[in-house]
Amino acid sequence: MRLLTGLQDADRALTKGAASRIPTGLGKALSAVEEAAESTKLWCGAAAAMAWVGGWRGRKAAAAGLGALVMAQLASNGLAKQLTDRPRPPEEWIPHDETADRPDSSSFPSGHTTAAVAFTAAVTTAWPAVGALCAIPTAVVAVERVQSGAHYPSDVAAGVVIGLASAWLTRRVPTLLLHRWR
Repeated sequence: MRLLTGLQDADRALTKGAASRIPTGLGKALSAVEEAAESTKLWCGAAAAMAWVGGWRGRKAAAAGLGALVMAQLASNGLAKQLTDRPRPPEEWIPHDETADRPDSSSFPSGHTTAAVAFTAAVTTAWPAVGALCAIPTAVVAVERVQSGAHYPSDVAAGVVIGLASAWLTRRVPTLLLHRWR
């Protein structure tokens, strides 16, 4: 019980701090990147660019990224959000107007973060240099989800874990299945 209380206190303090300490101009830049990532547009666009200009390696990275993204979205939005009913951070904690367009779904976990991390982690294993580039908007999305008041830091942390697990599974499951049927 003490651990849960500590987590709730940390979530509250970090959410309030992120929402109030990030300058307005930077907050708008964060929101622009998040908007590009909305409905996985950013990651699908990145996959298309990789497939188009990257040859075989680009197509492999794009396929890995999109496969992990789909698995992450199923785990996050299709399962975890349905099993939890965590409300979004209270609007009075957020000293700006970005809470007006928050989703009505459960706050836990952050689906945006889950998708971004899954895509980036999977791309990184196939094409490390491009994965490093993808890490920049991924980090921005994670920070923005707390700064905007859409999520608690623990929602984002859970999204990171689900995203990494999805990327790992996307890479490992085909190999495991092949070994099983040999």
